[in-house]
Amino acid sequence: MFVVVFLFFTLNGTAQENINKNKFRQLKQEFATPNVYRTASGAPGHEYWQQKADYVMDIKLDDKNQRIYGEETVTYHNQSPDALGYIWMQLDQNMRAKDSDSPKIRTSQMGERISVRQLERMESDFDGGFKIEEVKNAAGNLLHHTIVKTMMRIDLPEVLQPGESISFSVKWWYNINNRLQDGGRSGYEYFEDEDNYLYTIAQFYPRMAVYNDVEGWQHKQFLGAGEFTLPFGDFEVSLTVPDDHVVGATGELQNSNEVLTEAQIRRFEKAKSAKEPVMIVSEDDARKAEKNKSEKEKTWIFKAKNVRDFAFASSRKFIWDAMGVKFGDRTVMAMSYYPKEGNPLWEQYSTRVVAHTVKTYSEFTFDYPYPVAISVHTDRIGMEYPMICFNGGRPESDGTYSERTKYGMIGVIVHEVGHNFFPMIVNSDERQWTWMDEGLNTFLEFLTEQEWEYGFPSRAGQPYKIVDYMKGDKKYISPIMTNSESVWNLGSNAYSKPTTALNILRETIMGRELFDFAFKQYSQRWMFKHPSPEDFFRTMEDASGVDLDWFWRGWFYTTDNVDISLDKVTWLQPKTDNPELEKPLEKKEDEKLVSITDIRNKETIDQTVTVIDPATHDFYTTYDEYEVTKKDIEEYKKKKADYSEEENKIMEGNYNYYQLDFKNIGGLVMPIILEFTFDDGTKEIKRIPAEIWRRNNVEVSKVFFFQKEVSNITLDPFLETADVDLDNNNWPPKVHPTRFQLYKSNFDRRYGGGSNPMRDAQKKSKE
Repeated sequence: MFVVVFLFFTLNGTAQENINKNKFRQLKQEFATPNVYRTASGAPGHEYWQQKADYVMDIKLDDKNQRIYGEETVTYHNQSPDALGYIWMQLDQNMRAKDSDSPKIRTSQMGERISVRQLERMESDFDGGFKIEEVKNAAGNLLHHTIVKTMMRIDLPEVLQPGESISFSVKWWYNINNRLQDGGRSGYEYFEDEDNYLYTIAQFYPRMAVYNDVEGWQHKQFLGAGEFTLPFGDFEVSLTVPDDHVVGATGELQNSNEVLTEAQIRRFEKAKSAKEPVMIVSEDDARKAEKNKSEKEKTWIFKAKNVRDFAFASSRKFIWDAMGVKFGDRTVMAMSYYPKEGNPLWEQYSTRVVAHTVKTYSEFTFDYPYPVAISVHTDRIGMEYPMICFNGGRPESDGTYSERTKYGMIGVIVHEVGHNFFPMIVNSDERQWTWMDEGLNTFLEFLTEQEWEYGFPSRAGQPYKIVDYMKGDKKYISPIMTNSESVWNLGSNAYSKPTTALNILRETIMGRELFDFAFKQYSQRWMFKHPSPEDFFRTMEDASGVDLDWFWRGWFYTTDNVDISLDKVTWLQPKTDNPELEKPLEKKEDEKLVSITDIRNKETIDQTVTVIDPATHDFYTTYDEYEVTKKDIEEYKKKKADYSEEENKIMEGNYNYYQLDFKNIGGLVMPIILEFTFDDGTKEIKRIPAEIWRRNNVEVSKVFFFQKEVSNITLDPFLETADVDLDNNNWPPKVHPTRFQLYKSNFDRRYGGGSNPMRDAQKKSKE
């Protein structure tokens, strides 16, 4: 029987890690136990429930003193199986109260350089907290309430039983923050030249906290990084603002006949079927309004159904354009509100980007269900709310802009409009798990940007872009599954790394078809519900049929990185036993084995004794051990006759066998993707699933065979796995240069920034 003696395969059982450390062990203790509310498949259970909170609000915007005054009536529906003796509300503006914990826990240092703005924020005496004037029940009686920093507990006079509802009212006011000076997701921007304000207002009212089967009451304090967790409900909001203001808000305008002109109403109707944005309020209209301030007021009324929050924007500076986006028989209005300072960028791009975003996200999830999607221009901010978002990206005062500003603006609009899907509809717990909205949304942002323009400079998605973060000092890196207030680098942790992980799942682990189907299942299962991380992980596996526990563990629960080393390549060929082939090869190999002594002897010894004296010769003096004899050929024929057809094929096929030895240096197990380049210049790709590491997480070997000779091997040739060290990815070894940057100390720190060839070209044309 023929045996290829040099091939020795092993399961490497002796190198198997302890079961508690094996990277392919199932996620069990990390996951909550499935129950009647949440199933093991990742779907809502047959007894899934969630609370509902409806709001009727009267809000006044004080443009002279930059204040919000409000009264709200909240109807809270207890749809849980639990009796509630008290309820909790969020008071997020209290982060700006005088006694707030946020500035106290913010670390600070003074180096050789510090900006005036940083100093001002350290010493800020701005008081932006809620001033709660009263909390009353439906009968007008005061309700006992306790303010706990950014939360408020309302004690109920009677226990709220399952299936019951309660209505109560809150009256309050607060000072609006200057967003550029004080920071914040909401606030105002002041335009000194005109003495005008642009307001983007959110977190402006006491909001019901979420009560659910996973956390109970989610009343973790708002410290600034962790965002918001809110129940769904219906809103009716009356916004009283200066008479010359234009208002955009969550929901649909109810009294357009009272607040819009007949011309504006006609333009809005035209926009519904337009192929490009239609101006409702033109730049000329806005310029006139910002010069002639009205002392009167008017009230805009908006209604929104099944939303988790409400936000609005108001200014006399607003230009307003819109266009319709068709979803079957429905028309969604994509709209933008922006001051003249946003042009020409905003007029050209914003509403078109809004329309593109709702269409593209819908393809990967579900049809956008709301009637409007709004993008509002502010400076230096991006923030999202149901149907409306606030976005940066401002041109220079001369109307020119850099490439970075343009693509930064398009990117932030895609991102913030996309948040309508995650978490405004797929309503995850932002306070606890930032990655569930930011990571999933940034992933879809990446797909949407690439469909906007080939080669769009997306900030995240491509695996190589996360390498610097992944290979950083582990003291300053947290697992993705970490609360947002406790991570070192929120942007990389909650945005870029999850995006990269999902892109690797889609492109390398699962494939686009399986991934897209599973991701759509998750989106549709949990739209208008409150998913947990386990619901996402379980659904992706349930719908795809792919075991991904090893992937979730590595990417989401650890700080390991990908660094797979191609440590050694052994090139082997089977012995054919054919003397006419083997003996010349043996001679060639032996001729390579030349010692320094042999070399020097040939240089110094002119003639040996056997050369000088023929009498010293015998049989062995002239014997050629590499000569092919008749006996050698006869013995080979006998052996060959005993070979099977398959064995003869291998023997005569001139196969080249290559044993590749790999090491997992970074700790994160991943597929092994190899590109073999042959001596004739052709290439072949081999993809080995990550499960090759299942019995040994540290070292594995794999044998490949080809009829051609291999001249080069590259590990991860398409940069699919975020491998942090490419210098150990090649055979023969190859060192990749690292480029460093030279720069002047007075580099541009402006928002957007970057070179501005457009402005340079305009200057040149005027010379």
